[in-house]
Amino acid sequence: MKHIRLHPSGHIVECQEGSAVLEALEAAGYALPNNCRAGACGECKVKVLSGTFDQGFVLDMALSQQERHEGYGLMCMAKPISDELVIDWGTEDAQPKLFPPRENQEFIVVDRFMRTPRIMELRLRPLGTPMRYWPGQYLMLGDPQAGIPPRCYSIANAPRPDGEISLQITRVNDGQTSAWVHNHLKVGNAIKLSGPYGTFIGDPSVDAPVLCIAAGSGLAPVLALADAALRRGYSQPVTLLFSARTSADLYDSGLMAWWQAKHPSFRYLYTLTREKHDGLSGRVPTILPSLFSDLSDFSIFIAGSPEFVDDCAIAVKALGAKPKMIHSEGYYPQQRPITPPASQMVSLQTADR
Repeated sequence: MKHIRLHPSGHIVECQEGSAVLEALEAAGYALPNNCRAGACGECKVKVLSGTFDQGFVLDMALSQQERHEGYGLMCMAKPISDELVIDWGTEDAQPKLFPPRENQEFIVVDRFMRTPRIMELRLRPLGTPMRYWPGQYLMLGDPQAGIPPRCYSIANAPRPDGEISLQITRVNDGQTSAWVHNHLKVGNAIKLSGPYGTFIGDPSVDAPVLCIAAGSGLAPVLALADAALRRGYSQPVTLLFSARTSADLYDSGLMAWWQAKHPSFRYLYTLTREKHDGLSGRVPTILPSLFSDLSDFSIFIAGSPEFVDDCAIAVKALGAKPKMIHSEGYYPQQRPITPPASQMVSLQTADR
């Protein structure tokens, strides 16, 4: 058993042999920010103060060679080698606030249907204890025994008493897991899920107007967040802005109409980027200034492709949004881990820092 020590708090987390640091922290209930779980986004970058670890295969865009030299690592892929690994992450952000994820939770597919020509919705019910999660989190779905690699999918609904969860899965070109879901997974099939993961969650202590921006199946976590906020009677205005290529890519319009009728504080807007119509047209960063003049008091959630998220983040900051109030979920390609070369083994000592 390895140990991870959080500096400066001194808290110690046990880490099973072969587990990544992120997995160990989540199992102990700690909320380390993360996004792709594949060494591609850099969200879980932390400085290692002492100890050795196997960094695994990560992209240079997420962890530069200079950052590696300075002692930083991506905790989603880093696996401790020494008995103790000391990481510079023991501030208030490290306080326990997430439900520990569980592996191989059994669910049954109770429904499946196409939302758009490329997005399928799965509705799944647990055979055992319902998964406890915060709206905005994601899980991992796959069938490793059949050669289907686990992939991350956001939960598209707020928690329900019966534990049913919805996933909205886009068919990806050359995507083995999405092809399996679209072509082979049937109603009545039993599957195993692991989760929940991620920190794309709202802060219950924040009482501010909310702007949710989504594209494609990035709508899924935003639906869960909005659903939860509206159910609990959130009093501040909530605006959901959805970007689609054409009208065929729009979905959940009926739910949006119902939310608007039931909740006067909720507003739904959509823009089409490749089709002219009577409403909004064009990319979100282009049209945003015509919708909002000042976002300095807003809590903002953005979900979609990495490029979409980055562009929208720049746009909301230009309108005054505070970085600490911007939450994002970028859907990064997920790499299959490979054995790293010896040059990627890191050995750091506190005295060197």
